[in-house]
Amino acid sequence: MTAIAESVRRGARGSLDVVRGVASSWMGLLSLILVGLVLIAVAFAPFVTPYDPLAQDIAARLQGPSGEHWLGTDPLGRDLFTRAVFGARVEMSVAIPAGLIALAIGLLIGAVAGYVGGRTDRVLVVLMDSMQAFPAVVLALALLALAGPSQQNVTLVIAVTFAPAYARMARASVFVVREQPYIEAERSLGAGNLRVLTRHVVPNIIAPLFILMAINIPVAVTISSGLSFLGLGVPPPEPSWGVMLADGFERVWATPFPLLVPAIALALTTLGFTLLGESLRDYLDPRLAGTRGVTRG
Repeated sequence: MTAIAESVRRGARGSLDVVRGVASSWMGLLSLILVGLVLIAVAFAPFVTPYDPLAQDIAARLQGPSGEHWLGTDPLGRDLFTRAVFGARVEMSVAIPAGLIALAIGLLIGAVAGYVGGRTDRVLVVLMDSMQAFPAVVLALALLALAGPSQQNVTLVIAVTFAPAYARMARASVFVVREQPYIEAERSLGAGNLRVLTRHVVPNIIAPLFILMAINIPVAVTISSGLSFLGLGVPPPEPSWGVMLADGFERVWATPFPLLVPAIALALTTLGFTLLGESLRDYLDPRLAGTRGVTRG
């Protein structure tokens, strides 16, 4: 138990060091504030909002900001502040699982391709290149046309769309790690390929993939919102920012707030996660500071 407790303490100290390192720059501090607000909205949405996000009040439709409705109401009289906060929960419930699934798929494919090499590598590379030949939104639209619109399908489609980028990064990292002396030493001791991959290769290539995931979260949110705006994503009346944008766009002539509120929420979330991903990259690998990561978009 003492060893386990010490391991937990070391992990906590390491996490705090990363947070301090990211917060040491204005860009990193701003990203932590914005992402922190989004995560608070996700975790505490029912406690920080005064209304049910689906509750309609036709008598209060299209009102501007007031003491009763802080950011106004939409065409059905629903409170915009409440729907924007719950919208963060909807978007993160798509973007984060999609990122984790894409990371897992890409890690598996990239690690196998890079470590095994040969014909297996060539086949997997051709498969990934074929998928990346299509723009992300076009591929997502095509897959959703087959699967049908739902939150689960949007999550899976975005994950499949992003997986090739993770696979390519994992494969490139494996090429470097597999030539290290400790890998050769492990093989000489009789370790099998599975043991080498799981115990030595994967732990040394996972960090860049999480950085890529942080950078790709705002892309996933944007794609999810865009699909919902087109009626192919999270279906109404769920408070997706894309659904809110579509509702606000239809009534922009009456009041701009139903359009502005989700647009600003989407912009700030995208900015926060983009800055966080770049700050993490610069902190964990200073050699890459000032460069731009390659994302699937």
